[in-house]
Amino acid sequence: MVMNEIFGEFIHDLPPGHDYLDIGFSANSRPIKDRWRNNLLSAYFVADYLTTFLPIDDNDPAAKRRQQDSKASVSYVANELLENTMKFHSPADEYPVRFGIHFIEGPEKIIVLMSRNTVTQEAGDRFKAFIQELLSSDPQELYIKRMEENNQDSGLGFLTMMIDYSAKLGWKFEPIPNHPNLMVATTLVQLIL
Repeated sequence: MVMNEIFGEFIHDLPPGHDYLDIGFSANSRPIKDRWRNNLLSAYFVADYLTTFLPIDDNDPAAKRRQQDSKASVSYVANELLENTMKFHSPADEYPVRFGIHFIEGPEKIIVLMSRNTVTQEAGDRFKAFIQELLSSDPQELYIKRMEENNQDSGLGFLTMMIDYSAKLGWKFEPIPNHPNLMVATTLVQLIL
């Protein structure tokens, strides 16, 4: 029996009672080109939604700047996650794509962005190999290496999240009963505000 596989800094159970927003998409109902445009709109929406949880004092320019920076970070990460989710989603299944943003209050404010989609076993195995390389490499060196390779599946988005936004990344791969050639891939990105 195939078990779940966890990589990186994956949060298994998000704390109950926190604010969140979850969105579902039927990834295969429209052409990918149409979905691509919607990804950016969804990313902007999630980033705008974030600002309702970041109260600012209009008299404090530094607070306003922090809010704008947080919004830009969330917009970038959300768009990258949505693009990857749509790009690598298994085209032959009926499972929806899930996307969410969670707000965790503690000593620090943490934003957790989550994407979940179905991938083929082959795509999942390639993704896991990349994740293992990512987690065992220096992000700056791997970024340069991947830029030089100029590969469409380069992982530059994840590297940019780590380098430019100090993001913590985690992944979970789950088998799907009665579908041995498919698995559910969940990506979590943590941003500290």
